[in-house]
Amino acid sequence: MDSISIDPGLLQLTEIVLTAEVVNTNPALEVNDLPVAIRQMFCTESPGVIARPVMIKEGVLKSYLPNLPARRIIQDEKNSYLLCNDLGQFSVTAFSPALKWYFRHVGPAKLMQNPALTLALETAGETEVNYKKARENIPLFEDTTAYLTGKLAAITDKSESFKEAADLVVPYAPEEIEFSLSDLVCTPDQLGIVRKVQISLENQDFLRSHRIYELGRILLVGPPGTGKTSFALALSRSVHMPVLEVRLSMITSQYLGETSKNIDRIFDLAKKIAPCILFIDEFDYIAKTRISDDNGTMKRGVNTLLKCIDHINLIKDKVLLIGATNHAGMLDEAAWRRFDEVVTFTLPDAGMREAILNHVASDIPCTIDFTTLAARTEGFSGADLRMMLTEAIVSALLSGRKEINEADVNAGMELVNRRNLVRSGCT
Repeated sequence: MDSISIDPGLLQLTEIVLTAEVVNTNPALEVNDLPVAIRQMFCTESPGVIARPVMIKEGVLKSYLPNLPARRIIQDEKNSYLLCNDLGQFSVTAFSPALKWYFRHVGPAKLMQNPALTLALETAGETEVNYKKARENIPLFEDTTAYLTGKLAAITDKSESFKEAADLVVPYAPEEIEFSLSDLVCTPDQLGIVRKVQISLENQDFLRSHRIYELGRILLVGPPGTGKTSFALALSRSVHMPVLEVRLSMITSQYLGETSKNIDRIFDLAKKIAPCILFIDEFDYIAKTRISDDNGTMKRGVNTLLKCIDHINLIKDKVLLIGATNHAGMLDEAAWRRFDEVVTFTLPDAGMREAILNHVASDIPCTIDFTTLAARTEGFSGADLRMMLTEAIVSALLSGRKEINEADVNAGMELVNRRNLVRSGCT
């Protein structure tokens, strides 16, 4: 990388103009070949779709980069390649020399954040950059909130039924989820399910051609606080799929037939949004409600739910269905049969508790022996352990400290024990 000092604004403007040139001459390039910072500027007509030909005009730059003084930048004595015509449109005088000049001043690491320019340089024979690696390292547009919001809007604007369905789900784009599977303490069986899903997605064409469809319907079973919801959400980031979360208790209706309609609408919406994860929490609610169902409304709703599960799968519809239940014993055989995988979540043993404590507190200053603490917290769920440490941090801050000690942890344990007593009906 050249050590000569260059105005960062000149480098930024050069990158934008060079990228526009590459995109205009290579129609195969798409939004995921662009750096995140300039995607919106290049996709002015429809989110995620490059509006070709891309023209870098002064007005566009002012709209998206108001602090970039483009006119002044091209007057820089170190600018040898950028021009601006009478219409305010920027261009380069010679693409290849300009690209090499830019690369010389920013280096491989910076250039690899721009797959489009990486491809151009690699094609020209540069061995220090790799297009495939550049693509792997850049966040996918399909993982963004903008993508999911735009897709939902396009679907719901055209259909009242889909609009009603969207009101019944909580959508999450992968980028919104602040933790990944590596942030969780997963069992080998749980990680094995993740690998199965990834392999199925990578081989969809093969599986479809052999009519192997019964994949991608997973039931998560375990007590509250053991990580079922966290697992489903973290999986979103691993497979690059948004999540539509549904709580069955929220879609039941007292009106005749409305529960069944709600279920149908949600499954239809998932197929429209696909690829996605449809996460149905409180799956045992169907069993609880059916017990007290006097008029058969919930029975019809259950039948609709089971029918919808039968008619959705990962291979044909690109929908990964995940159900979660705290009360597996309440589900009847008909419900169990719909799932091709059952993943168990149990209260963590001492080793897992220690691993969770070490992970959660990895960046927290403390003087705690986590092996001893793990032994003291038998019966705690992962959620309990996180709550305990959160309360310990608050306790330390209230005392004017940013390092937690045993007294802080004891305060956290007391809070968790008190909550668990109340939840169990004791006082």
